[in-house]
Amino acid sequence: MSLSLLEEVQHSQKRDFGVAFRPGDRIKVHFKVVEGNSERVQIFDGVVIRKRGHMLSETFTVRKSSFGVGVERIFPLHSPRIEKIELVRSGKVRRARLYYLRNLSGKSARIAEKRYDKEKQNLGGQPQEQMQPEQSESSQTTQQPQQ
Repeated sequence: MSLSLLEEVQHSQKRDFGVAFRPGDRIKVHFKVVEGNSERVQIFDGVVIRKRGHMLSETFTVRKSSFGVGVERIFPLHSPRIEKIELVRSGKVRRARLYYLRNLSGKSARIAEKRYDKEKQNLGGQPQEQMQPEQSESSQTTQQPQQ
């Protein structure tokens, strides 16, 4: 009984941002920051280098370069302090942990963008039919069928 009660509480606290992101993706995290009596939204823009955890304990690590210094920040995914998460672009990586980015700087620290074929983007994954340009009426009248 306690397990179902725990799951019920976790599902009530869970938040959905409508964005599915993976390690290698560039995201913007809109995070609420309290300074004295005021509260403002600060945007942390960077590359996701790690996702871990399950349910309410799920966290993700974002890395950015600020004035030539690498800055990493760990965010709890279901935190009430996160206002929204924007996916800027998807990265093409083959690993789940991108710790090797810590040793890179400059252009070598960039991640290639994942490109999608226009043919694969339509529904069902079927290639779109290529339409033939219609012949004009003048070209149809001048061409005589050969016998």
